[in-house]
Formats: sequence, structure tokens, C-alpha cells
Amino acid sequence: MPSHLALDADAILADPGVRIVVCCGAGGVGKTTTAAACALRAAEEHGRRTVVLTIDPARRLAQSLGLTELDNQPRLVKTDGDGGGELHAMMLDMKRTFDEVVEAHTDPQRAQEIFANPFYQAMSATFSGTQEYMAMEKLGQLRATGHAGLEWDLIVVDTPPSRSALDFLDAPARLARFLDGRMLRLLLAPARAGGRSMFQFMTASFGMFSKAVQRVLGAQLLRDLSGFVEALDSMFGGFRQRAERTYQVLQDEQTAFLLVAAPEADAIREARYFAKRLVEERMPLSGLVLNRVHHTAVPDLPAADSQAAADRIAAAHPEAAAALRVHATLVQQVVREQRMSARFTRAFPAVPYLEVPAQPTDVHDLDGLRAIGAALRPAPAPA
Repeated sequence: MPSHLALDADAILADPGVRIVVCCGAGGVGKTTTAAACALRAAEEHGRRTVVLTIDPARRLAQSLGLTELDNQPRLVKTDGDGGGELHAMMLDMKRTFDEVVEAHTDPQRAQEIFANPFYQAMSATFSGTQEYMAMEKLGQLRATGHAGLEWDLIVVDTPPSRSALDFLDAPARLARFLDGRMLRLLLAPARAGGRSMFQFMTASFGMFSKAVQRVLGAQLLRDLSGFVEALDSMFGGFRQRAERTYQVLQDEQTAFLLVAAPEADAIREARYFAKRLVEERMPLSGLVLNRVHHTAVPDLPAADSQAAADRIAAAHPEAAAALRVHATLVQQVVREQRMSARFTRAFPAVPYLEVPAQPTDVHDLDGLRAIGAALRPAPAPA
């Protein structure tokens, strides 16, 4: 689609005014690979001190960067760049990040009490939405402190598949609704009423209802719940404010959202859905990176003509006929991909667009990431 606006993702990575790049899109479209390639190119080619944060639990990123594992702390990647840049990589550890929030905002004794609370243990490991809340927290930490007390020039975020990534955008509002909810305020009332236990408060205030709750849950469970809710009240007011500040940063010009998709119906549909949300939320959508796009070296030879020629010469020249049939199949695939991609470009004509050619093999090392990174510049216009 040469008539569409061309995206120069490489220029975004080189721009010192861009401090955060968020790669988002459906699962299985090369989003993690694109994020790693962006981070590697920013470090090697543009001399930027870069960290890539993956929220996707896939291990592919560590393998492609030559690391045995990723964890909640940035790990230095050995690169070949001589431009003064550095690349670090990390993978969000939801439980560890949650623990860091507790340790940062309570004293050591209180922190140990919270860690031992069964409600905290359950929420920090499995509660719906906690991953997205902690992603916002970790992004805020990286932006504020960098690594070893130094700021990062660029933070590249690899989000979960797109519908989950919308939770990443919604995290501050969802957390605020949770903290301000009617039930939570009710559960907080004992702590705010002079320290009476949850059981005492509910017994005095709700009579038969509290007795029923006690029979179902037990007094110890109610006390655990009271302690957990009280910890939330003292700890998460600050988190909510930080998450909201991070959300505002995501709306700022220092952030660039790159939608990642493949020329497939489901991936394009997800990209359109996310693009609509980003526009509605006034997030800086920089463009669409379309991965695994196929091209033909002979675009002027239609599939039908190629197939007809193959049929004519099949008996006398079987090898040439086979090559013509391969060409016909490739042209048909190119046409399908162009039709799929047009569904996005017609819906969002003002969003720049970049094609990354399909690679001959899976990307599994730094050289493969460099090849993806080199494709992040738009193709030169024909002379």
C-alpha cells in the first residue's frame, strides 16, 4: 500500500524526546520480537541507554537476547554497538513487584505481617488485574529511577495481547474504583473506628448478618480480611496516585504507541479495536507495524497468468513450471495480505504504516533482531 502514510519507527527510536515506546497488539503477531528489536536498535544504532520490559510471560525474549532468564531486575545484554548505548532487559514479576510496593510504603515489621496475610498472598499472585496494576507500578519505577540511580533514555514496553493490554491502560481507573468501592469502605470502617476488629464491628453493626458471615467464613478469616483491607487503605492511596501519574505520562508526547499486527483477519481486527481505544483515550498512537508481510519480485505477473504459463510448459519444462506455480501461490498470498491490511488503513488513514517482511526463519538471536530492527525504516521511494 504505497499510497498510505509511511511510518519511520527508526526515527522514533532515535528521537531523544521519546522516552517510552509501548508495543501493543494481539498475541502471536511478533509483538515481543518487535519490542526487543526496537530496544536493541535504539541501543546499538542510536546510542541510547535502553531497557525493554516484557509483561508477556513468554520466554522468547530472553532467548533471543542471549540471556538464560529474565526477572524483575534489568539484566545487561551484551551487544556489538559502539555508539555508547546500553541494552537491559527484564520481565515483570507480578508478585515481586507487589512485594516491593509493600516494602517501600510500610515499615519492615508491618511488611512481614502483610506478606503473611493469606488474602495478600492470594491477591498478589492471582487476583484479576494485579498484573496490569504492577505493570504500571514497574513502569513508574523505571521512569523515576532508571537503573543504579540513573535514568533510562528509552523504556520499551512489551504489553500482553491486546485485550489484556487494555487492562494495562485501564489499571488506574480500575484500581480507583476498587479502592473507593462501597464494600471496601464498609470493610475499612472498623480500622477507621478506633481499631476494633472486623468481627467486633460487624457483630455490633449488623447483628444476624455478621453471625451468618462468621458461620460461613469464621472469625479468623474475618480478622485476616480486616488486616488485609487496612493494609490496602494505608498502602494503595499512594499507588493510585502514582498509577494515575504514569497514565498521564502515557498520554504525553514523550510516549509513542506502536501497534503491532500481522496481515491476518483476527490480528487486524484487534489492531483496529486497540487503535480506536488509543484515539479515544488521547494516547499518542505513532503507527502500525505490520509483521510477516510477503512480497514478490515480479509484481507485474498476475497469479492467473503465471498459472496458465505453468500449465502450458509443464511437460517440456517441469522445473520452470514449478517455479511459475510457486510464484502464482505467492501472488495470491500477497493479494490476500493487502486486502487484510487495507481493513486497517481504510479505518485509520491518518495512522502511519510500516511493513516488516516475513523472515526466512524464526527470530531466535541478536542477528535476527537486528534484521527486524533494520526494517523499521520505511522503504526508499522509487527513483
